[in-house]
Amino acid sequence: MADFEFSARIRAARQTFADIASVSDMGALASQIADLEQQAAAPDLWDDPEAAQQVTSQLSYTKTKLDKLRQLESRLDDLEVLLELADESNTTEAAALAKEAEAELKAIETVIADLEVQTLLSGEYDEYPAVVTIRSGVGGDDATDFAEMMLRMYLRWAEQHGYQTKVLDTSYAEGAGIKSATFEVDAPYAFGTLSVEAGTHRLARISPFGSADKRQTSFAGVEVIPLMEEATTVEVPESDIRVDVFRSSGPGGQSVNTTDSAVRITHLPTGIVVSMQNEKSQIQNRAAAMRVLQNRLLLLQREEEAAKKKELAGSVTASWGDQIRSYFLYGQQLVKDLRTGYESSQPDAVFNGDLDGFIAAGIRWRSMQANS
Repeated sequence: MADFEFSARIRAARQTFADIASVSDMGALASQIADLEQQAAAPDLWDDPEAAQQVTSQLSYTKTKLDKLRQLESRLDDLEVLLELADESNTTEAAALAKEAEAELKAIETVIADLEVQTLLSGEYDEYPAVVTIRSGVGGDDATDFAEMMLRMYLRWAEQHGYQTKVLDTSYAEGAGIKSATFEVDAPYAFGTLSVEAGTHRLARISPFGSADKRQTSFAGVEVIPLMEEATTVEVPESDIRVDVFRSSGPGGQSVNTTDSAVRITHLPTGIVVSMQNEKSQIQNRAAAMRVLQNRLLLLQREEEAAKKKELAGSVTASWGDQIRSYFLYGQQLVKDLRTGYESSQPDAVFNGDLDGFIAAGIRWRSMQANS
């Protein structure tokens, strides 16, 4: 059973796991869990619900990460025992055990590949939760419908991973779909994970809104920023903003609030606009909008600094193109990432949240670009 190729795959899996365990520092994770458990046991923990949520979320994430590493190590040990049994068994038993070992090794290799991607999330803000904004682009009703499809896609992806989400603002189109939507993904490393989704997405399909058999191309933009509790490094003077209040509305302009509780903040120097309408009061919506505005300005500041460094180094080539992914819903039925080459022939599954392959390929691509 233990042929050369199979043994080589096990050795490779062992080596990759050792590298992951070294980078992850299992001892440090255990210490972090002990500290978080002590914080979670504090009697006044829930006096500050937001801080409590951070502690419990971080504790859950860290426990899951350490458990996955320990379980993987145990599975590698068990696999080698299984191989020994196969070598000592008769021909019939050996064949059955060999088949079981092959299936287990494939499963282990998949888990290792996922963990290997996670070790690449080492950016300054990668560990933060994320705020994602989706905006419809060129394409009329098809574009606003596409934006709504993408909103559902990301919410389904988060749901499948057990991540908490909260829709902060939705601007409905007069026809189909949405003009824009902003939502939080409250999970550790959500920003690092989802930031590779930022950019322009293109949909090509037979339009359900126009003439029969007419192919329509439409666009939607995705923006991802880190969600930080205090963006203290960016001060926003009152003179730099304009605050408008209005009534919240639902699909088709239907009023869902009888008071002017929704808030729109416009940052005059940059033109950045942030709207919030999902909190119960105007004060809460303004606070939420200011936090998102501060984080967008912080991210903009970092991008400008990075651009200056690239210019000084003699490189002015953009890292991200205008279009990062195409979704074809006619003929070939394909979703293809134009940066990584990763593709799926099951667009329905992708729109139902099956994004892990695209995200993993994007994270690896970004790491290669950074190191090239």
